[in-house]
Amino acid sequence: MEPHDICFGLNRQTDEESLAAFLRLFSQPRLLETLIPRLSEEEIHRLVETLTGLMRTHLKEAEYHELFLGDSEHHHH
Repeated sequence: MEPHDICFGLNRQTDEESLAAFLRLFSQPRLLETLIPRLSEEEIHRLVETLTGLMRTHLKEAEYHELFLGDSEHHHH
């Protein structure tokens, strides 16, 4: 999906595709290098809490370790 095709509110499939494209754009190194130093401590903590909360809610522990941390060897004890 191209940036000009990002659109929310039409239907679930478009929302999911748009969110994936938006997050890929958001995570570009040059953008992050510019944006992060401008964030307040509160904004940093709020963003981390939001993202980790979403992962905690929607991912099993094994999925978190494999998909986020890249640890396919993690075993729940």
